Amino acid sequence: MSPTDHAAALAAWLTRIEAMHPAEIELGLDRLRRVADRLGVSTLSAPVITVAGTNGKGSTLRLMADLARHAGRRVALYTSPHLLRFNERIMLPDGLATDAQLCQAFEQVELARGQIPLTYFEFTTLAGLWLFAGSDADLVLLEVGLGGRLDAVNVVDPDVAVVTSVGLDHQDWLGDTREAICAEKCGIGRRGRALVFGEQNWPDNLESLVATLGALPVFAGRDFSVAPGKNMHLRESAELRCPERVILGADNLATACQALILADVPLTQPAIDGAATLSLMGRCQHQRLQERDCWFDVGHNLAAVSRFRSLLPACSGQRHLVFGMMADKPIEQVAAQFAADDACWYLCAPDMPRAATVSQLADALPAGARHCVFDSVSGALSCALSAANPGDQVVVFGSFYTVAEAWLAAEEGQSE
Repeated sequence: MSPTDHAAALAAWLTRIEAMHPAEIELGLDRLRRVADRLGVSTLSAPVITVAGTNGKGSTLRLMADLARHAGRRVALYTSPHLLRFNERIMLPDGLATDAQLCQAFEQVELARGQIPLTYFEFTTLAGLWLFAGSDADLVLLEVGLGGRLDAVNVVDPDVAVVTSVGLDHQDWLGDTREAICAEKCGIGRRGRALVFGEQNWPDNLESLVATLGALPVFAGRDFSVAPGKNMHLRESAELRCPERVILGADNLATACQALILADVPLTQPAIDGAATLSLMGRCQHQRLQERDCWFDVGHNLAAVSRFRSLLPACSGQRHLVFGMMADKPIEQVAAQFAADDACWYLCAPDMPRAATVSQLADALPAGARHCVFDSVSGALSCALSAANPGDQVVVFGSFYTVAEAWLAAEEGQSE
């Protein structure tokens, strides 16, 4: 088959998987374990680090993967969601899974499941695990999709569990308090194995949860700590210096380093210095488009957007805010993060049924905010870029879907 044929086959598989189960999310592992056992992926030969958390998962995994590769490890990485191509979710030691490899993995999962129903996320997670099991990876990094305890990746026992942070998000599924959400996320921990908690502001029940699990607690602020430009104090390691500026966050870097050390991955100062310069697509990502400074961020809950706002550099001109969110998110609280800015809002709804309408977005803006509405993300971005002057910033945020559509529009504009 040609590359075009493989691409068409992958698109057909993804359409089929999306349609095969009526529930978007069905939490629970019993069905998944039966299929995983048939596939032979319930246990992986390589060490596994599983990462959960409300925010910071993607950044921490990006840092871990880079640091581990510098240590000579052959890394397999599973993340979600993707921005532009499904292949982004499954990284093998030699690069992203190809269309042909993904089709082969989907065929194996389909054969193994028989009549057992699987959700889209369960099906694709099993495909990733099947590819990892057949690779020469000597370290596997898994990102939890939702929660932790009942998430599909929790079918595999991690050697080190990581919870980056706990905030209020997906409350319909996980609970309406930090303590309830923490219980779900810490469910990836295993008896006798380390559980790294990366946020210094612990939920009140954290210690008792980890004790009940029988996991070995390694908590930020108590067992490890970091300050930019100073030493990182890490358990079971000589002290290493944290660079003054870490693009993906000094807290995420310290969490990544601590987890790798507990997985017996050695770290060096040059590797840490290099990791500090890493960026991640859609995480406070800077690009120059049409000679204007643009920033993209996929944060879609209050804590994530607040962090993004704090990381934006000062703007000598005006901010042009290309904004689209899902209707079930705290739109008004998110918009309030920019209330003090000299800004114009470019409101748009990404092409998703869950997206808030432009009217809903407009109603949530700070009083008196200047805004205009658009029928597409690409239209909003185009207008923002045209209106921006030197010294202004174009800021695209609110959802993975908003950033993805804006990014595709920017790529098409550059290719013209």
